[in-house]
Amino acid sequence: MKIGLVGLPNVGKSTLFNALTKAKAQAENYPFCTIDPNVGVVQVPDERLDVLSEMYQTLSKVPATVEFVDIAGLVKNAGKGEGLGNQFLSHIRNVQAILQIVRCFEDDNITHVDGSVDPVRDVETINYELIFSDLEIIEKRLKSVEKNATHGNKDDKKIFELLSEIKQVLLSGKRPDMDQYSKEDQEIIENQNLLTTKPMMYAANMAEDEILSSNIYADKLKKYIDENDSKADMLMISAKIESEIAQFDREERKMFLEELGLEQSGLDQVIRCGYERLNLISFFTAGKKECRAWKVAKGTKAPQAAGVIHSDFERGFIKAEVTKYAKLVEAGNDVRARELAYTRIEGKDYIVEDGDVIFFRFNV
Repeated sequence: MKIGLVGLPNVGKSTLFNALTKAKAQAENYPFCTIDPNVGVVQVPDERLDVLSEMYQTLSKVPATVEFVDIAGLVKNAGKGEGLGNQFLSHIRNVQAILQIVRCFEDDNITHVDGSVDPVRDVETINYELIFSDLEIIEKRLKSVEKNATHGNKDDKKIFELLSEIKQVLLSGKRPDMDQYSKEDQEIIENQNLLTTKPMMYAANMAEDEILSSNIYADKLKKYIDENDSKADMLMISAKIESEIAQFDREERKMFLEELGLEQSGLDQVIRCGYERLNLISFFTAGKKECRAWKVAKGTKAPQAAGVIHSDFERGFIKAEVTKYAKLVEAGNDVRARELAYTRIEGKDYIVEDGDVIFFRFNV
């Protein structure tokens, strides 16, 4: 899972990136201090993996990971070469989901590229640049398939019709709603690698003392998202708080958040939403040598899930021994889980579910 952090200059993007990833990306009070994208890999917090590791007294615990990419600040007319222009836009095409950092705080010591704080204006600046960039790509693609489409080529005709439809949506200033398309159409659209069809999350970057009470800027942003991009998620995050807790261990972080009255850290919010938007789940393999969490898409069948571990597992798949996490915990160990018939033998058509603890049997 690769999530790109985007936003205007000086909205707290690199500060949040540093906090989430414990990296040291440059964060200064001037535009374009980030030029090349910074990349950080973060472990996915999952208490279930901790419980399994304790149960098996495992020698190694390997959580799933998320890759965050801090991309240079965007400005108006980026598609025409302003700021870092198309260099910025090309970096976004390499991520699976977009986390848009939106400034929702006042601070006279931090300049705003447009001179004032206005989250709706900032979001529209970013989204319109994504739209303009996609329109340019769609126009080129339409020209390349138009001739074959008009002469009856079935595949090109389908592409032409879909892109023509998306073009009209973009011209109206909206992002396409991928949920309205069939799975087959979604695959065709995704192959175009458009920016506006990537799952979008908006992070309202708020002052530390306003994170619970909200403020006029966050309220304004929420209203805009509800009316214009309702399929997107809005997260309330304080980059300052995330910076403060970045060096804490898990228990210290939990205590600090409880003192502030917060249920989740910004990192937890982003990962949860990322999993939901990208339709991901986690399954586990567990034993004395290693306990590990694996990411797969919802709907993945057992052989393909085995292939995430190793291609030989998929190629020589025989069966999967599956125990639901809750049932395994209830039993106390895998031996007792088998005695209680909590462990099931599943074949090639089994669809893996979130929390499954699986032992794959294969032969190559």
